[in-house]
Amino acid sequence: KMIQSMSRVGKCIDNGPMEGVWGIIKSEIYRGSKRFKFENIEEAFQVINKYIKFFNNERITLKMANLA
Repeated sequence: KMIQSMSRVGKCIDNGPMEGVWGIIKSEIYRGSKRFKFENIEEAFQVINKYIKFFNNERITLKMANLA
């Protein structure tokens, strides 16, 4: 149920923000203090989905000026 974002060749303006999000996910989940060791792919999906919900709705950032 996802639609691939396609832009013109050499104009990957949507790639940078997604790379940033995945970098944060990897640093906070995979390399973070809680170093998850997944038993199977479903467990990985659950943890990543839970983190994405946290990232979008609860995580305090400087851009939000701590308004959460």
